[in-house]
Amino acid sequence: MPLYVIERNFAVELDLSSEDVRLIDEINADEGVRWLFSFLSADRRRTYCLYEAPSSDAIVAAAQRANVPVDAVVEVGAAAPELSDRLRDWAASQAPS
Repeated sequence: MPLYVIERNFAVELDLSSEDVRLIDEINADEGVRWLFSFLSADRRRTYCLYEAPSSDAIVAAAQRANVPVDAVVEVGAAAPELSDRLRDWAASQAPS
């Protein structure tokens, strides 16, 4: 399935409850979209999220239904295996103990 990076700009810091996250996950599943990973910009006003989805249109449809912005959608290729390992190691080091 294709991979996409989504940029979202927020006027204020996003504050989601666990119920909000559950609802977004349900909407994503309905559209065939799966969130994989996110980064938050240093100024906390943008997110960059990696998704699997059948198309960029599916990502936009899910975002509209969930009432979250999508400012840019870029299809990307999978990282080389050595980069995937580095990302996995970095993500593990960031997880709360």
